Formats: sequence, C-alpha cells, structure tokens
Amino acid sequence: MQFIDLQKQYQAYKNEIDKEIHEVLDTSQYILGGKVTELEEKLASYAGVKHALGVSSGTDALLMALMAKGIEGGDEIITTPFTFIATAEVISLVGAKPVFADIREDTYNIDPSQIRDKITPHTKGIIGVDIFGQCADYDEINQIAEENSLFVIEDAAQSFGAEYKGKKSCSLAEITCTSFFPAKPLGCYGDGGMVFTDDDYLYNKMKSIRVHGQGSDKYDNIRIGINGRLDTLQAAVLLAKLPHFDEELEKRQGIARYYNEKLKDFFITPKVLDFNLSVYAQYCLRTKKREDVLKKLKESYIPTAIYYPRPLHLMAAYENLPYMLGDFPISEKVAEEIFALPMHPFLNQEEQDKIIKALLG
Repeated sequence: MQFIDLQKQYQAYKNEIDKEIHEVLDTSQYILGGKVTELEEKLASYAGVKHALGVSSGTDALLMALMAKGIEGGDEIITTPFTFIATAEVISLVGAKPVFADIREDTYNIDPSQIRDKITPHTKGIIGVDIFGQCADYDEINQIAEENSLFVIEDAAQSFGAEYKGKKSCSLAEITCTSFFPAKPLGCYGDGGMVFTDDDYLYNKMKSIRVHGQGSDKYDNIRIGINGRLDTLQAAVLLAKLPHFDEELEKRQGIARYYNEKLKDFFITPKVLDFNLSVYAQYCLRTKKREDVLKKLKESYIPTAIYYPRPLHLMAAYENLPYMLGDFPISEKVAEEIFALPMHPFLNQEEQDKIIKALLG
C-alpha cells in the first residue's frame, strides 16, 4: 500500500501522459515552450482569474509574489506557524520578518481573530495558508487587510481545485501561489508551481522576475529576478492529468467521507466548513495517543506521515525570533496530536477497510 500512489495514477493515464511528453520531445521546446502557455491559459480559466504564470515551484511562486510587492528588510509579513517552512522561508529570503498568528483548532487554518494584534507599523501583508486542501477564511483576512492597507497572498500549495463560498481556490487574494509537487492533488513529475493574479502590473512584473528580471530581451535586465521558469515537460504532465482532475477530486471526497463515517467516534476527524470544499491534499486525524496508533499502523505495514511535527516558531531556523514554547498553543497542541492516513484517488475501499481495521483493532 502506498501513502500516495503515483504509479497507479500513471498507469491509468499512461497513454495521455506519454503522448504529451513525446510532443515536447519532438519539438525540443524544453524551456517555456508552448505547453507552458497552454497550461497557464487553462488553469487561469479553471481558477477564474485573468493571469496565471507557470513557475519552477510553489516556493518560488511565493518568493516572486513578495518580490513583486517590493518586500524588503524591515518589513513584516503575518502568517501561520502551522505550515511547511517554505511559507515563512520566503519572507526571510527577501529580508523581511515572519510574524506568526495562531490557527483555528477546527480547520488548522490561520485564525483571523489572531491577526489584528500582530499588526505593527512595519506590517506589509498577510499570507494565508490553505492547509490540507481547505481554504482559509479570506473574507475575514481580506477585510483585515483592507482596513490596514495590507496585501494578501493566498498560499494555495495544497488547495488547487478547492472552493470557498462558491469561488475557486487561487482566486481569493491579490496574488495566489500554488505547487505542483508530485504529491499535490494536481502534481507533476518534479517541481513546479503557478502564480495567479487579476492585476496586470503584478503579472508583468512577476513575468519579468521569473526570467532574471528580463526586460525587452534576455540581455535587457531591468530588475533583480530569479530563474523561476516552469519546465515544459512538467507542463505536459499536468496537461495530461488536468482532464481527469475533477473526477479525482470527487473520488477524494468519497474516500474522506468513508474515513469520516468509520472513524468519527474514535478520532478527531477533519472539519470542513459548510461554505468550503476541501480537496483533501492530506487526510489527517488527531489523537492524544498518536504514538500508540502509529505503532499499530506500522505493524500492519500501513504508511503514515505527520504534518507538521514542529510548528515554525519552534524551528532552529527561527530561533532568532522572539518566540518560545507556549506562544501558539493551538498550533503546538495540534502538532502533538495530528497524523495523516493514505489519501489518493486510487485508494480502494478494501484498502481503506484494512487501514480502519488497523486503527481500531
């Protein structure tokens, strides 16, 4: 049994994936080839935004967004400590300071009520993270931002395809960044990402940043940029998978419902708010007896993972920040109790029953 079975997915779509890849090989357009543009247009339409820009990873997408907003030393960006380090890492990479706000205990997304007290004269923006495939509460976050002249970035690395109050993920903030890391609901076969925006100026600026700050040609560099291009072969893989994506999301919903039905009386199961549709990038449970449960699953050869065992404010990388154990009690509590079960569209009921039996046995 695989935690995420990419091989089953490949075998299901093998002919389409191979065809797309061979078309790239036949054209030899490996860098920003036509398939990158095709993917950008299709995903912009899917998300319901004006512009989409294919980039090298979800991390670079966030970095480019902050660069486009002119963030620099002395600035502060508010985000959650319960996420992968990339969310805060990019803030540090541009010289700014990550400022953390605790999460909601039910959804694990940043708690808007915790954001206001973190705003200072140095605050420039907020990065909301759509954890485990469910969008954060962007109506509240955007309202706080508007009241304080801040910008909002949606970190949708785990939520492409999700919905919030009838709107698609990747359309909920001034700039949205997603990832196509292979384990994501829509994943490629390497690193990849995309930036979404309705703002023409920001789009053109990020398009320049993506290619070393390029101006009219590759030797006309009008700003400092990065090498942040999406590989054409990765775009080809995504184009092959995209027609199956909505069907896969429906399967994820069914798998989550079955888990919930069987496990709700024994564990804290995922809470999806009534106005949200989660893509279940991960299916996570909580228990105070996590080590005992993980031991049982290991004995039954069932793979698991912990997202995230240590909140960012307790990472050695951020020991320079004025945080300590106890500063974000909800993030710390969740980090001690949470674990993830296998979740992918090709997980069948027999496999789920084996997992559930091991959990409850």
